[in-house]
Amino acid sequence: MEDIGRFAINYASSLGATYSEARIQKDTNNTTIIKNGVSQFSGFIRELGIGIRLVINGALGFASTNDLGRDSIAETVLSAASMARVAATTLKKPISLSSSQTRTDSWSVKQKKRLQSVSVEDKLELLFELDKSFRTRRGVKFPARLLSLSEMITDKIFLNSEGTCITSRVPRVALSYMITAYSPTKGTAQRFNKRGETGGWETILTWNLTESISEEAEILSSIIKRGRKPPREELDIVLGSEVVGIVCHESCGHPFEADRILGREAAAAGESFVTVDMLGKRLGSTHVTVIDDPTLPNSYGYYLYDDEGVQAAPRQLIKNGIVNTFLHDRATAADLGIESNGASRSTSYAREPIVRMSNTYMDSGDYSFQELIEPISKGIYINSFMEWNIDDRRFNQRYVGLEAYLIRNGELKHLVRNPVLEITTPRLFMSVDAVGKDIAFSAATCGKGDPQQGAPVWTGGAELRLRHVQLGWA
Repeated sequence: MEDIGRFAINYASSLGATYSEARIQKDTNNTTIIKNGVSQFSGFIRELGIGIRLVINGALGFASTNDLGRDSIAETVLSAASMARVAATTLKKPISLSSSQTRTDSWSVKQKKRLQSVSVEDKLELLFELDKSFRTRRGVKFPARLLSLSEMITDKIFLNSEGTCITSRVPRVALSYMITAYSPTKGTAQRFNKRGETGGWETILTWNLTESISEEAEILSSIIKRGRKPPREELDIVLGSEVVGIVCHESCGHPFEADRILGREAAAAGESFVTVDMLGKRLGSTHVTVIDDPTLPNSYGYYLYDDEGVQAAPRQLIKNGIVNTFLHDRATAADLGIESNGASRSTSYAREPIVRMSNTYMDSGDYSFQELIEPISKGIYINSFMEWNIDDRRFNQRYVGLEAYLIRNGELKHLVRNPVLEITTPRLFMSVDAVGKDIAFSAATCGKGDPQQGAPVWTGGAELRLRHVQLGWA
């Protein structure tokens, strides 16, 4: 496979490419789904191909093929070269790539119990057992239940004309579920959740799924039966790690993607309220530090090198409330006169790498949960969310809480239903006056690009407290 990649790079150079790269990628994905206690789907994806990207006359060209014969690869290189030459005729500014250290490395995530060793029957048995947790509770029924179990193995070989050669193998496993709870007199509540990590089948066994999903069913039942209307006023709000995670992902991660900031992603994925001159400026209180770190062990968004061969490292996007850095690939980094911080990712050999998040979270602070709620005379604790919305520039946002409680004189009281936090990004981050000690994560699939690419990520962080924020209800 390395020889195939080197052939592509050498041929690109013979056509006049000043830079070229080849990424050979094999994806083995299996998915098992049950709906309302009935097996719906057990399928698989097997993909193997090569993506070729090059620079000719200051323009980028990209093409891919699943035929790894030399004639096909030569034709694909010609196609990428043709695209670059056409693009160069209308290019206002030649593409530059930031410098990158040449590397030769091989890395992988080990499996203690190989995903391939688990039968479809065993996967279905697990899903059926979990589905039993959603039995009728106190008159609350669960008429709509969708559970999905997925495992993925991605093998890659990346080579470029600068001499870098990186090989990797990453297994991932994920469980997601969407559940609707219903009472004829109390209405409905819906829960979507996802667990995901890198590793083998052994990761599933560490999640205590039977216990955690039974708790989910009990919470949904309690929300419907006992949840009250929340106050609609200005008060203090404590956000749980799940809500903090979606805030960090949507309100910091996406608007800090440099391709958005530079206007290159507007049509495909949206714009950003962030501008280059905001670097070094205050966006949040001193308690706010948001990190994107692909190197977190076992994380769903784990990688050690990005899809441009740049070594991965933690990125502090916001540091003590100050805009510290953006997420970059080599092209956006060159525009700002810096080096790439390894945020270029692709989900398939047939997709060009673009600027992406990995594991984006709020860094920990010094407060226990009790210390977060203790000074609050009247407030709301939102532990999980039912839905969220955010505008194209990632400035105005809305979160509808699911599991949420009234806080009275420093204590959690009764459940409240559908509290709504509607706020701007700067107002949210500036309202943070305390952050908890403990960090937790949720798995997600982050969508971006056209054609859309769904990248595995973690969202999460420490719980935090917002002071004097307007609360509404749905």
